[in-house]
Amino acid sequence: MPVATPVQAPPPAAASNPPVIDEASFNRFLAQVRSDAARDGVSQDILQRALGSAKPIPRVLELDRKQPEGVLSWEQYRERIVSQTRITNGRRVYAENRPLLQAIEARYNVSARVVVAIWGMETNYGSNTGGFKVVEALATLAWEGRRHAFFRAELMAALRILQAGHVAPERMMGSWAGAMGQPQFMPTSFERLAIDFDGDGHRDIWDNRGDALGSIANYLARSGWTSGAGWAIEARPPAGFDIQRADTETRRSMADWGRMGWRRADGSALPASGEAYVAVPTRSTTQVFLGLPNLRTIRRYNSPMNYGLAVGLLADAVA
Repeated sequence: MPVATPVQAPPPAAASNPPVIDEASFNRFLAQVRSDAARDGVSQDILQRALGSAKPIPRVLELDRKQPEGVLSWEQYRERIVSQTRITNGRRVYAENRPLLQAIEARYNVSARVVVAIWGMETNYGSNTGGFKVVEALATLAWEGRRHAFFRAELMAALRILQAGHVAPERMMGSWAGAMGQPQFMPTSFERLAIDFDGDGHRDIWDNRGDALGSIANYLARSGWTSGAGWAIEARPPAGFDIQRADTETRRSMADWGRMGWRRADGSALPASGEAYVAVPTRSTTQVFLGLPNLRTIRRYNSPMNYGLAVGLLADAVA
């Protein structure tokens, strides 16, 4: 599961079989969670504030069972996601946060433009971080059982985060799947990768912009970001190239791609050095890229190819 889970839910669909809620079963599950968390050092005060009034959330179960299949073409997705509004807002927040972004880039050696693009993709620059209580949503998903082990681990991590004092239980809001704050980190990813950029003793990815953006940069740095390596080159393939049968695994030198007839999209020559692989957007009819090392790094944040390419395009547009 990606670190970042979409926070905007699709509209409710007519459901002939709504989730069956057995509150007695849920309460038995919570009792075991409380016992295990207490053994891990979570205080009774935190457990009461986080779980005391928790109930299973039917809407979470509906969304988990009815995640929409991707049906947009790449071209439709690109125009919707890398919209002029998102580009304009990205330029504005980049300018407003320039000193902070420069400091983050200097510390982590990660492109500030890409950090801003991920911020824009995940939560519209922090304006839409999700409206679900994370602990309650994770408890619902862990209790329901289809992915019990995964969501129970995330629930226990969320309780440890609360115990550490990084956020108040009432403020731990996120997506229906438990992705949290401006970067949309799952709790276990928070534990590994969230940072306290301003040194105030808290890793606050909800309300502290330095912590939120610094955590995105740290994630990319820890995932193998290579400074100056780029993310992709929009390319013009040679005659006879079949986009449906493209080999997207083989890496070749730019010189080799050039000898095979590949060019930049504008017809100019490829760079003289470096390696790349064919990166084909999902459901693309014409557009194709030569992927550079950092495209794979971006996709470690959120794995779909179209997400990674959209982040790169947005990053190029915002600054």
